[in-house]
Amino acid sequence: MNCPASEDFTDRLLAILDAQQVNAMLGLHECDLCPASLPDSHPWYTPRPGHLRASAGTGEIRVPGTPGTAFAAPHLIGHYVADHGYLPPQPFIDAVLAFDPYGPWAARFPGIRFPWIPDDAVLRHIDDE
Repeated sequence: MNCPASEDFTDRLLAILDAQQVNAMLGLHECDLCPASLPDSHPWYTPRPGHLRASAGTGEIRVPGTPGTAFAAPHLIGHYVADHGYLPPQPFIDAVLAFDPYGPWAARFPGIRFPWIPDDAVLRHIDDE
């Protein structure tokens, strides 16, 4: 399937997906865009025939954006982009292209696969005004 996303964006997104996963195993979610549920004999973590990414996922990724912003996306976003041609909003695309999932943050946070909260983020509770 032709993907409207650039190859650079898709490659970087898939690298982020390979490098991190947060909130893993909060439940298995199958792609609602694929025509049928996977048969029990097909492992959920493997791509369907003709697809690049698995059509079921169990977690999320985090991508730092502009100062004070962090994006959250389901791990299935790689499947949506690579196999269904989904094009996320431009601010998310820009953040993905600017983020190096193997960058210097790893030395600052040993043992943590991704510190998803930027240093300059303003943390608010959802009920705060």
